[in-house]
Amino acid sequence: MFSGIGGFRSAAEHLSKDTNVQFKCIGFSEIDQYALTSYASNYNLNGETRMHNITDFTADSNNITALPDFDVLLGGFPCQAFSLLGKQLGLEDERGKILFSIHELLKGKNPEFIVLENVRNIIQHDKGNTLSLILKFFEEHEYRFIKYVILDTQHFGLPQRRSRIFFVCSKKELDIELTEEAIINNFRNIEKHSLHTYNNVLDILDKNADKKYYLSEKIKHTILDGGTKNFWSNSQIDLEIARTLTATMVKMHRACQDNYYSDDFILNGQSHKDTHKEILYKKPVRKLTPTEALKLQGFDGDFFQKANAAGVSEHQLYKQAGNALSVNTGYALLHYLFVHHRIQNH
Repeated sequence: MFSGIGGFRSAAEHLSKDTNVQFKCIGFSEIDQYALTSYASNYNLNGETRMHNITDFTADSNNITALPDFDVLLGGFPCQAFSLLGKQLGLEDERGKILFSIHELLKGKNPEFIVLENVRNIIQHDKGNTLSLILKFFEEHEYRFIKYVILDTQHFGLPQRRSRIFFVCSKKELDIELTEEAIINNFRNIEKHSLHTYNNVLDILDKNADKKYYLSEKIKHTILDGGTKNFWSNSQIDLEIARTLTATMVKMHRACQDNYYSDDFILNGQSHKDTHKEILYKKPVRKLTPTEALKLQGFDGDFFQKANAAGVSEHQLYKQAGNALSVNTGYALLHYLFVHHRIQNH
């Protein structure tokens, strides 16, 4: 559900290739036309159900009946869907309808497992009420094991700080420890896998990037600025572990929020992390390319080429990379659950 450009799907496909645990996608939902184009150009969609808008799809019970039964529900989900539970806005609200559609799908198909991803600060949202409502929602659908864990992309071979919360639910009680430490340790012990991993951003940064990605001196003054006295933040460039990619990075936020790199760093490994901005105004500095952004999320170089050839603009690909689920993080979690612990056999 809410497949975006298929971070979870890619993780499951890598896992199927690497182990004897075989995942097969039977359907996916996504409403963004550009994400769908990137998705269709990068995965082999053979006969699976394209649900498009999940609320429209589940509104017709025949659609749910026709959908093949499945074991695992994977996906991200809009956190607002749950935050509204406490607001009593009813299911008329668009986001309330999303929640109702998840309810209909769970009721009609009763999958054994659910693995859903969301932004980390959902924990603090509405003083913790939103989190309680999510857990209660799964409980009401008769899931016995309901746990969540926070995973940071930088621990799984991708040089990007990106903490996300993952909910894991099972119809059966599971006697497993769901902690970041256990998942990291398991990931480190995987001897062979087909994922793309990097030590730091220098393994990803292109030494011959097109000039269009470089900042003009004028824009550098804004981007390298620490902000105003009311909103001041340390604008650093050349970070070996990238800041969290955002869906709006195409707008080029200040260097305290987005990622920028100097030629000195890209070509010679000489970091200007603490260099004074007056000096940096004169140095070649650039933003990430869409390919680099996608690689920071665990997608390969071909992903950009295929999506771009299918007509998806660079603007949209930046947005898609910023919204994506990190492939390696999804892989680490699925491996821990279905290969290491074999929860499907419990």
